[in-house]
Amino acid sequence: MSGGVDSSVAAALLVEQGYQAIGLMLRLWSEDGRAGDNRCCTPDSMALARRVAAQLNIPFYALDAQELFRDQVVEYFIQGHANGLTPNPCLACNRLVRWGFLLKRAMAFEAQYMATGHYARIIPGEQGKLKLLKGLDPQKDQSYVLHFLNQADLSKTLFPLGEYRKPEVREMAKRLGLPVAEKPDSQDLCFTGGGDYRAFLLRHAPQTIQPGPIYMDGKQVGEHHGLVNYTIGQRKGLGIASPDPLYVIAKDMQQNALLVGKADQLGRERLSADRIHWITGEPPESPFRAQIKIRYKAKPAWAQIYPDGTERAQVHLEQPARDITPGQAVVFYHDEECLGGGIIQE
Repeated sequence: MSGGVDSSVAAALLVEQGYQAIGLMLRLWSEDGRAGDNRCCTPDSMALARRVAAQLNIPFYALDAQELFRDQVVEYFIQGHANGLTPNPCLACNRLVRWGFLLKRAMAFEAQYMATGHYARIIPGEQGKLKLLKGLDPQKDQSYVLHFLNQADLSKTLFPLGEYRKPEVREMAKRLGLPVAEKPDSQDLCFTGGGDYRAFLLRHAPQTIQPGPIYMDGKQVGEHHGLVNYTIGQRKGLGIASPDPLYVIAKDMQQNALLVGKADQLGRERLSADRIHWITGEPPESPFRAQIKIRYKAKPAWAQIYPDGTERAQVHLEQPARDITPGQAVVFYHDEECLGGGIIQE
């Protein structure tokens, strides 16, 4: 439970369905002198979660995961940017904190399942395998950030909201009289306290925000203000006078240089990924065609996937993509089913 509408309604649905529920909330790390800034566990959010649990007449416990979150999520984010990547810390948090630490603690309560407010679905598949499906609401589907789940995880997980759309969830919260019914969704990284992640990096990893040259076709055409301030495909804010629109096409960490070019230089048809995880637990034996997502909010695109039998794969897109970004996840889909995914390397 987070004190938000999704986890609160998920808990309420479980109670309505006759489950014996226990509310667990994580206390996550926030910066020194900024206690309570972590949007996932502010004092107000914790008070709301307690109120909801009391209203549902279920036990409520707050679990301290601050050190784990700092070591496994915040450091992952900082080191990724220091290495020129654009990491998604929500992936690390879900994998290591929620389906690591929290799931183990839930089992210590002798629970049969851990339920969350994620928008995704789990159904039985062939040969006793479980399938992870997209949430019914395409605007809220979170299967992208759950592609790391394995069969053991799925067997112990419930997604009560998977069959609902967000407006329906808010209506249920109103019907149940939950105090979180009108609470807005959080859009920012939780540990930056709602601030710009660049300001966070400036405080914790100032070496990632060093100015350097901007190159186009091997010639310096300007100066950037720190590579973390730019993303692949970015057009605005380059500060370069040019008769044609220019875009960020790559970052050169060794030279601390930003590489820019015209639109026809931007698209890429191939990417390589590692730390590939297959939800069935078994890598495909041969190449296959599937839809992929290269960012959480990206539109699905068709591609040919070439697994090599290990934790790596090559992906050949049928249409060039402008925003393939190392550090983000590439996730594979067959219709509504999430097959797995990995981290884009190049």
